[in-house]
Amino acid sequence: MHISASSYTAQRIPGLLRAVIIASAFWALSLSLTIRSGSVSAVVGCLIACLLTDRWINARPLDQIRLSSVVMTALCFIALTYWLAGLIVKSELMSSLLTPIGAFNTAEALLWFGFSCMMSILLRSLALRTRIGGVLEIIFVAAAFIITLSAHRNGMIHRPFFIGDYALIRGIDPATILMGIGCFAVIAMSALLMAENDQRRLPYHFVVIALLCSSPAGYVQLFGLPTPGVTDDMGLTGQELSGNSRQRENPFRDGENTAEDKQAPVAVVVFRDDYEPLNGSYYFRESAYSQFNGVMLDYSTRDDMDLDLISTFTNSEVSATLLSEVEEHHKEVKTTVGMLIPHRNPFGLESPVTYSSTSNPNASRFKRTYDTVSWAPTYNFEFLLGRETGSENWSDAVRSEYLQLPDDSRYQELAESIVAELKPEYANDPFAKAWAIKAYLDQNGIYSLKNDHAYEKDPAASFLFGDLTGYCMHFSFAATYLYRSLGIPARVGIGYSVPASNRAGGSALLIQAVHGHAWPEIYFKDIGWVIVDPAPQQTLVDMSTDPQNELQQLLGDMLRDDISYAEFIESQQGELIDIRTLVNAIAAIAAALLCLGYVVRAYRSLVPGFCSAEQQDQLAYRAILDQLAAVGMTRRYGESREHFAARAANIFPTIQSATASHLSCSLGAARQISSVDWNRFRRALAQEVSENVPTWRRVLAFINPYSWAFTR
Repeated sequence: MHISASSYTAQRIPGLLRAVIIASAFWALSLSLTIRSGSVSAVVGCLIACLLTDRWINARPLDQIRLSSVVMTALCFIALTYWLAGLIVKSELMSSLLTPIGAFNTAEALLWFGFSCMMSILLRSLALRTRIGGVLEIIFVAAAFIITLSAHRNGMIHRPFFIGDYALIRGIDPATILMGIGCFAVIAMSALLMAENDQRRLPYHFVVIALLCSSPAGYVQLFGLPTPGVTDDMGLTGQELSGNSRQRENPFRDGENTAEDKQAPVAVVVFRDDYEPLNGSYYFRESAYSQFNGVMLDYSTRDDMDLDLISTFTNSEVSATLLSEVEEHHKEVKTTVGMLIPHRNPFGLESPVTYSSTSNPNASRFKRTYDTVSWAPTYNFEFLLGRETGSENWSDAVRSEYLQLPDDSRYQELAESIVAELKPEYANDPFAKAWAIKAYLDQNGIYSLKNDHAYEKDPAASFLFGDLTGYCMHFSFAATYLYRSLGIPARVGIGYSVPASNRAGGSALLIQAVHGHAWPEIYFKDIGWVIVDPAPQQTLVDMSTDPQNELQQLLGDMLRDDISYAEFIESQQGELIDIRTLVNAIAAIAAALLCLGYVVRAYRSLVPGFCSAEQQDQLAYRAILDQLAAVGMTRRYGESREHFAARAANIFPTIQSATASHLSCSLGAARQISSVDWNRFRRALAQEVSENVPTWRRVLAFINPYSWAFTR
């Protein structure tokens, strides 16, 4: 079928808008999957494919090709570009000509250009030849933005980076911007689809879709953003617990361990005082297993144990018991904690002594925020040599609690065999003994998330006297029992351990799910609880994560509330366009476009009265078609003027006479119809519109400045 130039021109405005929307979907889809060259190529490939497909897919000779053949060809080309991209990356010749980085950029550009181009041809072909194709386009656009937002679902709210940076400077959550772009794209695509199929119900459908797309934003305002899903293999997250409601549960969760969500952020900590840990990691204690319940270590039920732990959240301030001897060898460090997911208990750096609730700067992002004061150690491990264990303030019953362990002689036998190799001068030194046990577990233990110790009678014994394969909970329980078997008071601390290098010189520190940890602690006289944490040299699972410096900075700046940050925000806003300026610019552009639309509409309506006689029939007939287009009566795709006039004559009889006169003049007949006759046609048509078109539709026709754009 042949498509006239005028018909194609009439379709260019909605066609170009549709191409831009689909291209934006490919852009969003590519953000988390490729580099900049791939994203740019995806946009270019989509725009080219959409515009060419709209122009030629139903024109000769392509209209003779079956849709199934188009689908298969597109899929084959996608496979071909994937193969070529891989070939470029692996080719030594391309690497030498373009450098390895250049070859990779070229491969990504080729891959995403081919993928977006062929997928766009596929989507547009389905939309132009099937009823469901337009719906598939809408689904694709929505899915592309959902995939991008899925990174936010896992807490990676800084992606894409340029949106994250823009939002950071203005104190806006990046998810809100992405959600707005996605909703606008879906609404626009839906409006274009409905305009092609049934304009009479367009206002109703548009309002419904707008409400559906805006509902997620309303949900976020009421209930907050989605919480990152995290596997709770350490028992740290979940519903808040108090002292009397703490559950007795198995701390070993071997079957629940997974590394799939290890990068999900769970909290961010802002350091108000500078502090570098001595052992290379920041430890944030949330709770501790200290009392033996006859089966294994559990939370203490005694009021005179674990006085340094704070087990409840507060809306004011709560403090732990601070021993006077602690201050001498520790440094006061103030931090602010912002929890991204709910936790059972508050946590703080090393030895937190005070928690105080603070105002939440971003309630939709942070579940809870609070300030902490901790006493972080300033000594090195050699300082602990020769130190006694335990506290003079403990009763005999409390000291006994910190020494209880399972009734299994193998613990003491193994511990004594390990410390038997110490030099004589360290044979009775508690720290030297503990370090020897740590070294034994470091050298012989194997870190793994896949094991079957959890449901043994004594999981720690199954691990220690079995294959020595387990994760931090097994190592910490085994070490604590070995320490206790030698008369060294110990407990198992649980919380998070984050490498000091992750701070990257800033004041914010991101805590991710992978940092959940358990470690053994020993109480030294005049010092307090000291972490002596085994670090197995062998591992069967990679628990490392990529640095997330941008996300760390973004969340830290969200949480931080100080004058310097406010000044930074003001300085940045002075250099870039602020929201008010942007809104005013958009409003001015929209007003200009509206005025332009009304001017063009008025010109097309009035020009027949001032044009030459040679142009009279064409311009007057176009003005009549504009009258019909304003109330939703337009020529269908590929429909001739005669067929359109016959179809429209059921409601607007005048169009048949006007069309016959127009065709007669266009085919060379003498122009015998005067301007008075054309004005008569237009007045008669206006009367028919008034009689047969509902009032609301005529009001929309009067308001719509671009109704003429649908004239064919």
